[in-house]
Amino acid sequence: MTDCPCNSGVDFNDCCGPILDGTTTAQTAEALMRSRYTAHVKGNFDHVANTHAPEIKSTYNKSAAKAQSKGTEWVGLEIRECKDGGVDDETGTVLFSAKFMENGDLNVHRELSDFRRENGEWVYVDGKINPQGEPRRVQKVGRNEPCPCGSGKKYKKCCGK
Repeated sequence: MTDCPCNSGVDFNDCCGPILDGTTTAQTAEALMRSRYTAHVKGNFDHVANTHAPEIKSTYNKSAAKAQSKGTEWVGLEIRECKDGGVDDETGTVLFSAKFMENGDLNVHRELSDFRRENGEWVYVDGKINPQGEPRRVQKVGRNEPCPCGSGKKYKKCCGK
């Protein structure tokens, strides 16, 4: 038994292996994301190229990816969030972090990837690298306003002390 490089905790032959060898297709956007990561780990750049949406296939440079991978050791994948992308969905997004060693340094690639079904199979459409969340907004509470904690007291007599 060999754990799958995608950190699913499942054996490679029961996880990304069948997707990479073409005996099955990814059932979810997350499964495709995991298989694409595993393809980078295993050097299967054909899988990465074949899972691009038709409109971006020509932008993928397989030889450049191979050359770049020579000095890269992938050390972990963390799926941070999935929105849609299930077995009954047509589109989905996956927010992930992929850790890798390059020139002795630990680096992290963070991406919010967009996927869609194309002829019944999931494909990678595009991604935003290092996506930023919505800025946190802080509302100032006046001293004589009700306390936001819900106590019913004025802010100055409660949490504003």
